[in-house]
Amino acid sequence: MKPSRDISRLIEIMAALRAPEGGCPWDLEQNFATIAPYTIEEAYEVADAITRGDFDDLRDELGDLLLQVVYHARMAEEQNAFAFGDVVEAITKKMIRRHPHVFADKDGNIQPAGVKSAWERIKAEEKAERAERRQSEETAHSSLLASVKAGLPALTRAMELQRKASTVGFDWNDPRAVLAKIREEADEIEAALDRNDREELAEETGDLMFALVNLARHVDADPETALRSTNAKFERRFAYIERALAAKGRSLEDASLQEMDALWNEAKRANSK
Repeated sequence: MKPSRDISRLIEIMAALRAPEGGCPWDLEQNFATIAPYTIEEAYEVADAITRGDFDDLRDELGDLLLQVVYHARMAEEQNAFAFGDVVEAITKKMIRRHPHVFADKDGNIQPAGVKSAWERIKAEEKAERAERRQSEETAHSSLLASVKAGLPALTRAMELQRKASTVGFDWNDPRAVLAKIREEADEIEAALDRNDREELAEETGDLMFALVNLARHVDADPETALRSTNAKFERRFAYIERALAAKGRSLEDASLQEMDALWNEAKRANSK
């Protein structure tokens, strides 16, 4: 197997890695859920390279992101869901449909423009990431943590910072010790509440979140995945409240907190996860 500029070679490589016989043991163990955090991380690393104007790094990071697309497509093909070609067809169809001012219709006419551009959103994201990255790069030459990408999602970056620090023994060996730290941080938030210090409250809340990520790391839970799961669970249980009230001809605005809390507990008992 030799490197190639043809996308088909990358697809062949991924197929070989996922081959039941002779494939890579690690790659064979993966599924959509385990690969998803890597996909998110690679997207942020692409944004990081763009912000730094590093084209060599951008080339490599785009390759890493492309690998994620090929990886997911391969796993889908194994389940007879879709293949890489279907992904390409779907996006080309979408781009043509969204740009009628560029691509003529079946009669050869140019349609009025109706383009939704992500340009302003991307600019805003890059501006925010650039500000954070500049501060990080000032100490990049000497810090053990310099290799942790500044553009990662906050929860993922907290996990990676902790992992890096643990390589030199700066870590707890017992998850219960982390739990004690969480209680300590919660106590500090309570003290800040007594002082009604908003700036201190924000800082202490961040400390508590960092400690929670540490607990997730010690119990082998990905914090991004865990939080997405909890978000989905919250949405489903809240929807239960909405449906229950609607069945009585009532709205959320009409219900008291106590009533909504009771319905929330009903949702939990109904195993509405």
